[in-house]
Amino acid sequence: MGWRGRSAPASWPKTRVAVDEFGLIGRYFAPLSAGYPGALDLSDDAALIDAPEGEQIVATVDALVAGVHFVGDEIPADVATKALRVNLSDLAAMGARPIGYLLALALPTGWDEAWVAGFADGLRGDQDRYGIVMLGGDTVSTPGPLTVSVTALGSVPRGRALRRSSAAADDLIFVSGTLGDAGEGLRVLRAGEGGEDAAFLADRYRHPQPRLALGRALLGVASAALDVSDGLMGDLDHICTTSKLAARIEASSIPLSQPLRRRAGEATIENVLTDGDDYEILFTAPAARLAAVEAAARSASVPVTRIGQMVAGQGISVLDADGRPLSLSKGGFRHF
Repeated sequence: MGWRGRSAPASWPKTRVAVDEFGLIGRYFAPLSAGYPGALDLSDDAALIDAPEGEQIVATVDALVAGVHFVGDEIPADVATKALRVNLSDLAAMGARPIGYLLALALPTGWDEAWVAGFADGLRGDQDRYGIVMLGGDTVSTPGPLTVSVTALGSVPRGRALRRSSAAADDLIFVSGTLGDAGEGLRVLRAGEGGEDAAFLADRYRHPQPRLALGRALLGVASAALDVSDGLMGDLDHICTTSKLAARIEASSIPLSQPLRRRAGEATIENVLTDGDDYEILFTAPAARLAAVEAAARSASVPVTRIGQMVAGQGISVLDADGRPLSLSKGGFRHF
């Protein structure tokens, strides 16, 4: 799975093309900054960014490492799009409109220009899809695995950003889309499974769908929000901790895709609750705003499901269909 040290997977090119850092920037990355004057054609060490009138800049960064955040045999365009989209998901969860991004790319021994070209093509496709540009970055070599770090920038009306710490007791808990698909997709990829359901689940792992329209629609509606990157239990715990509250979750209310339902049984509910990489928006809102939540979901064309409620106390209780607490052996994903 992936590669470590100086060994590369079979899909990694074996012949390196003699092109230096500035040649790569000029040929593949500078064109991605076109149309944004503050990027300065990537000719300076930093970019100039103006915040729109009455708005604040939102900044987020995520690093992806081969063998940790992606399997390692993906085509380069897939690596690029996942690196970009996981950051856009963070912007979405704060209700931000994306502006652009910076890229730090650490290439291991064995890279070649064709790989970089495919990677740049992946970035270009998502730039068109999400209306953003490259603002700057860095390229380096590494003896370790391929590492991609993206810093995404967006803007949100001043003082209105959705945060983790502002949930209130009795708020309802909602999640967008479906959960558990990406985690099962990773298992599918590791097992080398085929078939239509396996392909759907693998795609959910490799191609997150940042809920940008929903995030913007939830401004003034949601009381707290974040994206589900490390698993429902782990990420909901962040809301509980920062809001100084507890949560009750109804396991039977967790939204599941049909491909996952065809594979899942009671034994896998723990995986659904704790697997990461779904990149859906988890948020809270007062019951009085239920109609506004439903309107936000319709406007964004993203399904939203109520899965529980914030309550006084500490910790998270997961209840089965009969209202009895489930015992879970693990929480969300943690690096350390």
